[in-house]
Amino acid sequence: MEYSLILMISVTEKAAEHIKSQLQQRGKGVGIRLGVKTTGCSGLAYVIEFADEHNDDDNVFLDKGIKLIINPKSYVYLKGTEVDFAKEGINEGFKFNNPNVKDTCGCGESFNV
Repeated sequence: MEYSLILMISVTEKAAEHIKSQLQQRGKGVGIRLGVKTTGCSGLAYVIEFADEHNDDDNVFLDKGIKLIINPKSYVYLKGTEVDFAKEGINEGFKFNNPNVKDTCGCGESFNV
């Protein structure tokens, strides 16, 4: 496993604060795992989950004290992505600012590159 010195995947301050808080409440975890899965009308959707460990072939990035873990298949779609956290009214959640996205579906649940 190597830690990248170039921040190819990053988090905003708001996202970092939220992730740190959630990891602290959870009481364990080394960071978060980001990925994509095939779904929806445009083809791909983001996946985010707590990570308790990482694999030798994972891409690992450290930004603002948060370890971001991405498997090699997902990394192709996520290069250069910034993860943000936003509250809009009663809704809150992660937002992905992904420069690779060419199109999204009308409902905003999926994308393609």
